[in-house]
Amino acid sequence: MLIKQLGMILNINHQSKIYPSSLANLEELIHLELKSNNKGIAVALNQQVIPKDSWSQTPLKENDSILIITATQGG
Repeated sequence: MLIKQLGMILNINHQSKIYPSSLANLEELIHLELKSNNKGIAVALNQQVIPKDSWSQTPLKENDSILIITATQGG
């Protein structure tokens, strides 16, 4: 129960992490994880891709699984 008081557990790229319970939506999570660099990002929530324009309207709940993929350059 102590963990629940500290925050919400989310699974980010297959790793469990604790986030503030006040975390309102997917956009806030991406900002926390990637700071200001959110270009070239794809995000799936519980195995469903979420379009970037929906991040701010997508709430998070305990034990959600989020996959964050970043595009890289190379050849």
